[in-house]
Amino acid sequence: MVDMKRCQRPIELFEENRDKFNEAVAKGLVPNFSGKNLSDMDLSGCDLRNANLSGAYMRGVILGGVDLSKANLHGASLRGARVSGCLFPLEIPAAEIMMSIEKGTRIRHIKPKQEE
Repeated sequence: MVDMKRCQRPIELFEENRDKFNEAVAKGLVPNFSGKNLSDMDLSGCDLRNANLSGAYMRGVILGGVDLSKANLHGASLRGARVSGCLFPLEIPAAEIMMSIEKGTRIRHIKPKQEE
């Protein structure tokens, strides 16, 4: 199993251990890449639907078909990202996403409070 706490280079998870990473997520691991540099990585096929990507630098990242619907993207930058088929959280307006992709601005994403 992938030990997220010991992994200093997230790129190893996706390029060499993608299947193990997705298995760990399926077993309840919540990926935390807050503040990490994920630039130019191919994240297609990764289970990131609940990931913490707050403050992540994701310049040129490939997110084709990735489900980010419940991910925390607050403060993430997507300059030049390829997002064909990517599912973003409903509460982030398309204009906000496009500004981040085109200009590199940080995404403002405040997740709605869960109803009890």
